[in-house]
Amino acid sequence: MVRNSGFGENVKLAFRGISTHKMRSFLTMLGIIIGIAAIIAIVSTIRGTNEQIKQNLIGAGTNSVTVSIKQNDWDYEFDWMGIPDGFYPVSEDSMQQIRELPGVRSAARFVRRNSSSQPVSAGTTRLDGCGIYGVEKDYFDTAGLQVVKGRLFGDVDYRNFSKVMLLDRSAAKSLFGTADPVGKTVEIGDEAFMVVGVIDTRSTFRPTIETMDDYYTYMGNSTPKVYLTIAEWPIVFQFDEPEAVMVRAKDTDSMTEIGRRTAEILNSALGISDTSEKAPEGGDEQNIRYKADDLLEQARQIQDLSRSTNSMLIWIAGISLLVGGIGVMNIMLVSVTERTREIGLKKALGARKRRILSQFLTEAAVLTSIGGVLGVAVGIALAYVIHFVAQVPVAISVPSIIVSVVFSTVVGLVFGLLPSIQAARLDPIEALRYE
Repeated sequence: MVRNSGFGENVKLAFRGISTHKMRSFLTMLGIIIGIAAIIAIVSTIRGTNEQIKQNLIGAGTNSVTVSIKQNDWDYEFDWMGIPDGFYPVSEDSMQQIRELPGVRSAARFVRRNSSSQPVSAGTTRLDGCGIYGVEKDYFDTAGLQVVKGRLFGDVDYRNFSKVMLLDRSAAKSLFGTADPVGKTVEIGDEAFMVVGVIDTRSTFRPTIETMDDYYTYMGNSTPKVYLTIAEWPIVFQFDEPEAVMVRAKDTDSMTEIGRRTAEILNSALGISDTSEKAPEGGDEQNIRYKADDLLEQARQIQDLSRSTNSMLIWIAGISLLVGGIGVMNIMLVSVTERTREIGLKKALGARKRRILSQFLTEAAVLTSIGGVLGVAVGIALAYVIHFVAQVPVAISVPSIIVSVVFSTVVGLVFGLLPSIQAARLDPIEALRYE
């Protein structure tokens, strides 16, 4: 009787068979290698592209959501349309509710206008297309901004209605060039303000801009900005102007929910329900309400489009795995034919069908597993080649690597099953007489 060999013995026999026919084994694995490599490369570029989309739209490190008054899905323009009926400044009670929402790190009120209604200038230099903001003290932390020259607004500036101003880097460069703007005067309309500081974002992240569409999508908020205290706002504009709210979430994934719930709190305070189409107190303006700028949802929509497009490529790559599996089946059938006398001898010595079946199944699984591992290595290398040649971002997915290797093993088991069954069913007498 032949001692029943275990899995380890079958693996040794599989490696011995592969090493005996190196070129044939490699050509058999080639379909598996190409299929796995293509899938790894595609998945890596999809993940890298999706992360770039997310960062380009949202930015890195701020997780801030702006909730402002919109008509339908467009920003409501106070410059041209005035204050809508029934809208008032955001109450401290509403702000407290917002700050107590789960996942909220900070929140601050602000108002904003465009310099088209009140020109911004320093001497003879005029700053066109500038955003003018009136902000609370907590706004800068919430928006992820920090001072790079001078100082931020202090409590005394709010209490004393000090006519002071902050500039972002773009505004400072446009108005004063390379000169230090701190201590200099900037006029908004007919009112003069002293510059006390220059601010910039804390993050060094900059989106990838390759086309004009990218520019308008990602750089919409890159216009020069000047900041006043919210207490100074009526000096230039008007009293009791409705405010927007910026909310900073603790993590990116909660931004959408926090933006939605913040808008609900603000609308509820004004008596606007989710189904209401008009402003409170019977205003004529249609569908005016607080809404969040849901950049995360925009990113997800683009990511979904990217995934749906690339999923077709994955299916195409999967076809090569099918072809590779057929190749494995073919070579295993050839192997059974070549080893017919060996199988007959083993059966004559007492080997059971199960042993013959497991031996050939193990050989097929080992063959495709090696192909899977080589495919993963080639796929990772291919992903980085695509990154350097086409400047496409990549992010290697560990789960996809594990799934690919497991799947390649399954391919070997599935396509090696028929040859293994054929080998196990050979009649020992006919097998021994086979020439």
